[in-house]
Amino acid sequence: MNPKLEEFKNIVDVTYAQNGTSVNTDALGMREIQRRVWEQRKHKYLLVKAPPASGKSRALMFIGLDKLYNQNRKKVIVTVPERSIGASFASTNLKKSGFFADWEVPDKNNLCTPGSSQSKVNAFVSFLNGRDSILICTHATLRFAFEKLAPEAFNGIVLAIDEFHHVSADLEASRLGALLHNIMVGSDAHIVAMTGSYFRGDSVPVLAPADEAKFTPVTFNYYDQLNGYRYLKTLGIGHHFYRGRYTEAIGEVLDLDKKTIIHIPSVNSGESTKDKMEEVNRILDVIGNVERTDPATGIIEVRRHDNGRILRVADLVDDSNLTARARTLSYLSTVAAKERGGIDIIIALGMAKEGFDWPYAEHALTVGYRASLTEIIQIIGRVTRDCEDKPRAQFTNLLAEPDASQAETTVTVNNMLKAITASLLMEQVLAQNFEFKTKHNGDDENEPGTLRIRGFKEPSTDRVRQIKTSDLNELKANILQDDTFIRAAAGNLDAEAINKILIPKIIRNRYPDLSEAEIEEVRQHVVVDSVIKNGEVREVGDKRFVRMGEKFVNIDDIHINLIDSVNPFQRAFEVLSKSVTPNVLRLIADSIAATRIEITPDDALALYPKIKLWVKTHAGKRPDRRSENPTERHYAEALLVLQKLKREKNLQQQAISKQEDPEVEQ
Repeated sequence: MNPKLEEFKNIVDVTYAQNGTSVNTDALGMREIQRRVWEQRKHKYLLVKAPPASGKSRALMFIGLDKLYNQNRKKVIVTVPERSIGASFASTNLKKSGFFADWEVPDKNNLCTPGSSQSKVNAFVSFLNGRDSILICTHATLRFAFEKLAPEAFNGIVLAIDEFHHVSADLEASRLGALLHNIMVGSDAHIVAMTGSYFRGDSVPVLAPADEAKFTPVTFNYYDQLNGYRYLKTLGIGHHFYRGRYTEAIGEVLDLDKKTIIHIPSVNSGESTKDKMEEVNRILDVIGNVERTDPATGIIEVRRHDNGRILRVADLVDDSNLTARARTLSYLSTVAAKERGGIDIIIALGMAKEGFDWPYAEHALTVGYRASLTEIIQIIGRVTRDCEDKPRAQFTNLLAEPDASQAETTVTVNNMLKAITASLLMEQVLAQNFEFKTKHNGDDENEPGTLRIRGFKEPSTDRVRQIKTSDLNELKANILQDDTFIRAAAGNLDAEAINKILIPKIIRNRYPDLSEAEIEEVRQHVVVDSVIKNGEVREVGDKRFVRMGEKFVNIDDIHINLIDSVNPFQRAFEVLSKSVTPNVLRLIADSIAATRIEITPDDALALYPKIKLWVKTHAGKRPDRRSENPTERHYAEALLVLQKLKREKNLQQQAISKQEDPEVEQ
């Protein structure tokens, strides 16, 4: 019942320096992220990319007040995706920490409370016409109110959109995206966009390139935040696999001594029993015996089976009584958020993800595969708040093992692999950033945070530099969510083919405007950054070594060709092989092998310039399908596809000629 979570093999285990830089405040009461945003406060459009719990909401308060007092703005509207997040923007005394004004939200202007949508729309419109300065509402209220307003109604407004990844550049599908676009075009409103994750669950960008170019980005990465904490020292991300029903296995990973958020699976998922309330009851049975439910708060008191101690459990799954749920949420946002003993376990389905503030939370236990990287990042963010007596945070994904007797084997295998690759992306996001430069003869300098690599192509255009600076994690998300890449990384294609063929294809699809030279520069940066972050850098005396594959290599000896020979994501599948039984591992391998990666005609045509260059470089030799070199084998298979296309085209031309002149010989 009380296992040590560290015994389960984590894919990610990161240790931080606890240097305090990200939580220390200056004379104005600002933390590091808030200072960075403050420095850009005069820009009309701001895009703040920072992790959950980094202090984005207070950063908005600082610049919102400055725009009201010093930039001739009349009002600030803060909009959030769900009501529970509105508490993050409640009235706050900022003067006591040195700022020139307090953030004050009258109760009537907090529209993140129970009530009809029509009453909230009326309150929104009244606010625009009244004298008050600050209003908090949901995205939905903003959308409904905008239907009754013209864009110019937002003249003089500061519009802050929290959890900005809910916006989409697909203006026909996203009402919020269309609304934002219309306000930018039709009013002088200032926009502050904030997000802890710039990934969407689909392939549609958050903003159209023309609109995004208008925003000034302020970025604060996970490493900066977590490395700068006082208390939280380590973060683990791992998976545990079960057979049968998850409610019978959850006790294996539920540590009752840890403050835990349990997210049960969606009722539409394969892991769900389709009876969410019964699942909650079974989890309560695993914990202990229910003693009572507090009628004022809805908190369930459960006496543990093992030691008899009372645990306080919040049920956010039951939505049959919205008034009761509102009381529970109110308790969680007030008492439980400020008192360590206020709550021990939260059981949720769709709630307690974005913006949910429970600093004492140590363990996020999520049942079932999550398709959205944004959702995973948000859930992990619930346990990465810095808090006294919390040295470690853990994210555990409880996943179903594939079963050969079930028809959904392929789906289950794919879900396992996608969950693994999502963890790999998180490892990339959580790791220290390096600056990569070309190493020339005579370069002996050892600059902190900089690695010099022989043969490395540095960005030659502003476009590549912009992708490297702002889009690298988003590009990695595209790569790691690609079905072909997932199968390849799991062992269905060699490292060199992954790095030199598959990754450039994904880059080309995402950025069709790039030249081949620019694609190669982006490719090298993605591969190098992934390999280094997936590795381990050690300093021995005055030398630095990086782990690549199974050995440490002197950084002074690194060449881009050496990096291209490494599959940066193979380690995760080695971890997987140690976490499941041999039979399950064989089932996974068979499922991958059954979906052999094929070269499409379009892929073959795209590879043809590279094949010609390869032939020229190798003195006219044609690539051989039996070669031990994976790139040569891949080129040879592409040539076969091209030859087939050519034969088909010739046959079509002959058929056309025969129709035009029956005497033409075939």
